[in-house]
Amino acid sequence: MPQAFSGRESWYRSTLLSLSPNSTISTAKLIYSYNHVIQGFSASLTPAQLEALKNAPGYVSSVRDRTVKLDTTHSFEFIGLNSHTGAWPVSNFGEDVIIGVIDTGVWPESESFNDDGMTDVPVKWKGDCESGAEFNSSLCNKKLIGERSFNKGLIAKNPNISISMNSPRDSEGHGTHTSSTAAGTYVQDASYFGYANGAARRMAPGARVAMTRDAYFINCCRNLRAHTSSTAAGTYVQDASYFGYANRTARGMAPGARVAMYNVIWPQGAYMTDIIVAIDQAITGSVDVLSMSFGMDNLQLYEDPIAIATFAAIEKNIFVSTSAGNAGPGLGTLHNGIPWVLTVAAGTLDRSFGASLSFRSDVFVNSVIVCQDPGREDSLSYQFDNNQFAGNVAGVFITNSTQLDIFIQSPFPSIFLEQKDGDAVVRYIKTNKNPKARIEFIKTFLGSKPSPTVASYTSRGPTFSSPSVLKPDIMAPGDLILAVWPPNIAVSRLNNETMFSNYNLLSGTSMARPHASGITALLKGVHPD
Repeated sequence: MPQAFSGRESWYRSTLLSLSPNSTISTAKLIYSYNHVIQGFSASLTPAQLEALKNAPGYVSSVRDRTVKLDTTHSFEFIGLNSHTGAWPVSNFGEDVIIGVIDTGVWPESESFNDDGMTDVPVKWKGDCESGAEFNSSLCNKKLIGERSFNKGLIAKNPNISISMNSPRDSEGHGTHTSSTAAGTYVQDASYFGYANGAARRMAPGARVAMTRDAYFINCCRNLRAHTSSTAAGTYVQDASYFGYANRTARGMAPGARVAMYNVIWPQGAYMTDIIVAIDQAITGSVDVLSMSFGMDNLQLYEDPIAIATFAAIEKNIFVSTSAGNAGPGLGTLHNGIPWVLTVAAGTLDRSFGASLSFRSDVFVNSVIVCQDPGREDSLSYQFDNNQFAGNVAGVFITNSTQLDIFIQSPFPSIFLEQKDGDAVVRYIKTNKNPKARIEFIKTFLGSKPSPTVASYTSRGPTFSSPSVLKPDIMAPGDLILAVWPPNIAVSRLNNETMFSNYNLLSGTSMARPHASGITALLKGVHPD
C-alpha cells in the first residue's frame, strides 16, 4: 500500500475515484474491503472502468461476481456416537469449539440453540451479533454466539431488489436445519409428524455457533513492494419431531460446540462477494470450523475467489467443510473440488419411514387411487400431480423407483409399494367388486439393509478444477435428516391445509456436510491444532 494512504480501504476508494478522471463523483462503487482472505476488494464497475482499473498501480487480477449453487436424530447413533465412550465424552461434546456456518441464517428461538448449562463464551471469540429485521442482538447467547448478514453484493447486482427479512433471521429454513444438525443441543422426542421419533441432538452439542448472511471481486491491491447454522452444534431437545415422524432426542453432532451464523444466502440468490466477506469475518471471529453448503461449478482454482478465501482460512488453522452437490449420479457433476477443503457426499441411514396397507372389509375410504408406474422417468411426478388436481383423498403408487424421498411431503396421504407388493394389490382389486383398504402411517424402521449407501443424488467426481484429485473425500448421513425448522415456514400441505412444524426432514449433501462439520468440532475439541 502506498504510504500516502492511512489504510487499504482509503487506497481502494481513491483508486475507484481515479477511474472517472473528468468528474469528482465516481460511478464506481466499493462494495466490500477484505482484510484476511485477500488484499483486495469488490466493487461495482462499468466495463470501461474495469479496463481503466487494470492499468492502475498494484492491480493483480479481477473476477466477475457470480451466484453460487445452494445444495439443499438417528444419525448420531448410526455413526457410533454415544454419551459414555468415544468422541463425545473425550471431546466434552465439542465444548468451546466454534463452528462458523455460512448459510441462510438461523431461527434463534429454537430449543436446539438454548445455552442451559453452557460456560461463558470463549475469550478467543472476536465476532459480532448484529440486529436487523425481526432480530435483536440480545437473541445471541452462550450457544449461538454470533450472527451477521451480508447482501451488498446481491443488492449491487439487483439494485431494485426488496429484501423483506434483512437480518440474520432465517427466512428459508436451510441454515437453521444445517446449523442444528452440526451443533444442536439435546431436544427430547424430536420427530417429523411422528416419524424418526427421538431426542434430537447433533454432532457437537457443546460447540458454539456463529452465523452470517451474505460486482467484481478485485484482487488488485498488491503493494508495489509487498503482497496484499442446529445440525453441527445444536443442544439437546426432548420430544423433537416432525408431526410424529423421526421422533427421538434431537442433538447436534457436537452438542457442546458454539455456533456463529453468517447469513449470505437469500431467497433471491447468493453472490460470491457476500460469501467472501463472510469468510473474512469468520477469520476475524476466530472460528475453528467453517461449514458451507454451496459451491461454484466449472471454475479453475485461480478464478475461484471462494477457493482462494478458504485457503486463507486453512492458513489460519480453520477447518473448512463443504458439500459435494446434488447433481448426481452422473460423473463430473461435483463442485467444491478444492483440494484443501473437505468435500462431503450424502449417504443413507439404516432408518426408513413407512406405512402399511391392509385389505379390510370394515373400512372404506372414498377416492383412494391406485397407480402403476409405467417406468418413464417423469411418470410418477405426472401421476402425482394429476391425482392432487383430481382431489383424491389418498393414493397408492406402485413403483420400483429408488428416489421416493422426493415425495415425502405429499399433499395427500400416499403409500409407495414395490412392484412385487403392488402386484398383490392389483390382483385384489381385480378380484373384488368393492375393494376396501386401510393405510396406517407413522412407522419408523431401524436396521434397514444395506446401509449406508451412497445417495443417488450425490454429485460424483472428477471435478473441473482439479480432475486429478479424488473427490468427494468422505460420505456422511444426508438422506431424510431430522433437524430444526423455523415454525413460520410451511413444511408441507395436506388436503389443501398448510402444515407447520418445529422440525423437518430434508435430504441432500447440505445435510451431510454439517454431520462432518460437527465431527470435526469433536476432533478439534481433543486436538485443537
